[in-house]
Amino acid sequence: MTIRMLRRLILLFALASLLGACGGTPDSPAGAGVPAAKATRTYKQLVVGFAQIGAESGWRTANTLSIQETAQDLGLELKFADGQQKQENQIAAIRGFIAQKVDIIGVSPIIETGWDTVFNEVKAAGIPLILLDRHAKVPDDLFAAFIGSDFALEGENACKEMARLLNNKGAIVELEGTIGSAPAIDRKTGFHNCLKNYPDMQVLATQSGDFTHAKGKTVMQAFLKSYGNGITALYAHNDDMALGAIEAIEEAGLKPGVDIKIVSVDGVRGAFEAMVAGKLNVTVECNPLLGPQFFETALKLANGEAIDKWVKSEEGIYRQDTAKEALPKRAY
Repeated sequence: MTIRMLRRLILLFALASLLGACGGTPDSPAGAGVPAAKATRTYKQLVVGFAQIGAESGWRTANTLSIQETAQDLGLELKFADGQQKQENQIAAIRGFIAQKVDIIGVSPIIETGWDTVFNEVKAAGIPLILLDRHAKVPDDLFAAFIGSDFALEGENACKEMARLLNNKGAIVELEGTIGSAPAIDRKTGFHNCLKNYPDMQVLATQSGDFTHAKGKTVMQAFLKSYGNGITALYAHNDDMALGAIEAIEEAGLKPGVDIKIVSVDGVRGAFEAMVAGKLNVTVECNPLLGPQFFETALKLANGEAIDKWVKSEEGIYRQDTAKEALPKRAY
């Protein structure tokens, strides 16, 4: 072998070694053959569709503002739809979100049933679905997460507060929320299950006030005509109905919070003002400010991160004696 041939062999060997170290070809990027790390998405790259129930109460208004303001603060794109208290509007909005190929869909179901078909459409489109504030009666594989309260626990806490106010004895009327909605079902269940521990406390009548101030007043007027001074307490599934009922009680010549003890759920500013005025006894908080938890969960889903199936909100119980101090701190 000549010196010239030997030099060629050495050069070829060195070139082959270099190519092998670089992944096989001079054009291959460093690390070719090794899976690249998935890019992490940011809030500003996120498009979220949300189907709201409507604006039936002060709580709902605060919930909507929390979602819209948080989206604006984070810089993400929010496609917001107001269902105006109609399930068919929410279903149409969800189908619109699917057509727009949003990254995440959120919905507060107005009632629990009737969602299987459209939720299956969301699943088929490969879009994660978040239930916010209200449950839907569907298989667990049709939604990624539920964010919100333990409504049954709220009902149980309301019952315990009522027992304390009545010294375990009294006749109660109940203002239910929208028939078929998750909070109405669970708040009633929690309250009535707890009531079994207090045999001298009975519910005289229960009727839906649709979570609204106006209907709460109308139904309370009917209760007063039927039972009059036989009513010792009112349990309202939300503050707005309780505030309407307070007007009816006053118009009947009675003192709300005194002649008729009142326990409600939500914790809106109007309830605290009523407690300061001595007209409402207790409000069991249901936190509407779910925007930050909603979008944090949405971003984790978009990035394929693990999340809890139930993301619980933090809440408390407020009474007359603490209402004045707490009122200035209320964000809704």
